[in-house]
Amino acid sequence: MYDPIMRVLTVLEILQARDHVTGAELAERLEVDLRTVQRYIVRLKDLSIPIESSRGVGGAYRLRPGYRLPPLLLTNEEAFALSLGLRSLSQMGLSAFAPATEGALAKLERVMPHSLRDSVRTVEDVVAIEPGPWVVSTSVDSLIRAASAIRTHREIRFSYRSHDGAASRRKIQPYAVLHTDGRWYLIGHCLSRKALRTFRLDRVAELEVSSTSFNPPARFDAKQHMREHMPFVQSDYQIDVWIDMPIEEAERAFSPWRIATEEQDGGTRLRCGRDRLEMVAAMLLSLERRIVVRSPTALREVFRRLAQQALQAAEDTGPSGSQ
Repeated sequence: MYDPIMRVLTVLEILQARDHVTGAELAERLEVDLRTVQRYIVRLKDLSIPIESSRGVGGAYRLRPGYRLPPLLLTNEEAFALSLGLRSLSQMGLSAFAPATEGALAKLERVMPHSLRDSVRTVEDVVAIEPGPWVVSTSVDSLIRAASAIRTHREIRFSYRSHDGAASRRKIQPYAVLHTDGRWYLIGHCLSRKALRTFRLDRVAELEVSSTSFNPPARFDAKQHMREHMPFVQSDYQIDVWIDMPIEEAERAFSPWRIATEEQDGGTRLRCGRDRLEMVAAMLLSLERRIVVRSPTALREVFRRLAQQALQAAEDTGPSGSQ
């Protein structure tokens, strides 16, 4: 938890990063009330920081145009978080950012006080970060170009390889990029299909940003879109099971697993797409609830195989002669 001095410095950092910010936004970011925000602003003005304010509900604040502040005002926790975040890029399938990560960290160390450098080096020397087996490497160039096109409202063109290996050339109006479940996804309106589509960014190649602009939909919610459509993205298996679990409990249990839940017959219907069935079966068994498999039939075979392996493990006492 920041003390008041740290919160005042946080206000200064926010003002440096934004053209203007309302008192309500500052109050929400800092988890304080408007009166406390006003006290923080007064303290900064007492330190001769030229802050301009506007009237209205909550007011809005900005630094005087052209004013330059010291390059870094980081707390020990912020320095650690920044270093950890940079080194975690490989966990998001962006290992190609490694040279840029090392360059950024080197620059940070050059301008940081010695006390803060220790936090940066702690992450390097002590914290081990390895990408999980489910993380898919993604082209940094494609991610940067797609994000730039989204920001500037420009159409993009690219080659795409679908789940079944079919190749196509696409032209879309990009709305968002989103990382979930170890993969990056590109969401946008496909002009050839005339519908909203979701693309795996690691399957995108030769991405080009067009000069043609477009008007994106207002307040497009990428997270909500993925929650509604992600469970049914192209996969080897489409899973449909019923589990003896109240819908409220099921929503909490399965929310991180991109599984669609639906209340049904006193329990919960679960639907999702997966390339492998073993992890889904093991996860369902770990809940120790009654399960009814509707599809695919291959999932029944996986349960049988796991049951046989479990019985064998329960009865196996090890090699003869072992203690």
